[in-house]
Amino acid sequence: MKRIALLISLIMLLSIALTGCGEKALTKVRVAEVTHSVFYAPQYVAITEGFFEEEGLQVEFINGQGADKTMTALLSDQVDIGFMGPEASVYVFNKGKEDYAVNFAQLTQRDGSFLLARKPMPNFTFDDVKGKTIIGGRKGGMPEMTLEYVLKENGIFPGKDVNVRTDIQFAVMAGAFTGGEGDFVTLFEPVASKLEKEGAGYIVASIGEAGGYIPYTCYSAKKSFIENNPEIIQKFTNAIYNSMYFNS
Repeated sequence: MKRIALLISLIMLLSIALTGCGEKALTKVRVAEVTHSVFYAPQYVAITEGFFEEEGLQVEFINGQGADKTMTALLSDQVDIGFMGPEASVYVFNKGKEDYAVNFAQLTQRDGSFLLARKPMPNFTFDDVKGKTIIGGRKGGMPEMTLEYVLKENGIFPGKDVNVRTDIQFAVMAGAFTGGEGDFVTLFEPVASKLEKEGAGYIVASIGEAGGYIPYTCYSAKKSFIENNPEIIQKFTNAIYNSMYFNS
């Protein structure tokens, strides 16, 4: 009996050892996202459906709360990949930084924000913002630039026909609006619907629908990271692609 028990124990230990040998260690990748929104659903699908793991990656996301802070986290090596508007990489490159950020993949092709008013406006047109103030986000950021583009396409010029405020940080735009600042504000989901549910604001227009197709949100990494880790960049891109196909 002792020999049988010993044999069973050896078989179990051997099975555990072989199983351990078959498992590959996942490569940790740190990602800062500009904000946490359902607009970026494919990357969350990549986590829950195991697409990152299939590529051998263990991906951790943090909320950067704005493209400026997300880019700061990327350049200071707090994260490996940044997820934000493509303009942030252009600004860094134009400053002459040697190890600049490079956009390597795109996730969204429309603006994901909505224009909210203080009261329901079922017959809203962009003419309704004339003489008003819109909290538009950081100057030079994709949300603010897309908003200005939409306004100009509708014959409304910031600084002349409407006041677009760019002095309020992305993370506190909703709070500023509910606190009494501005007549309109642009917000992402789920914050936009949350304000409407609370009666603190009402969605009157989709900036994405009005603005059309644009390279809105991209993944970027430092030039040195891409050069030193091309396989990680490719595997990460593969996982995002597979998650987008899964959603379709």
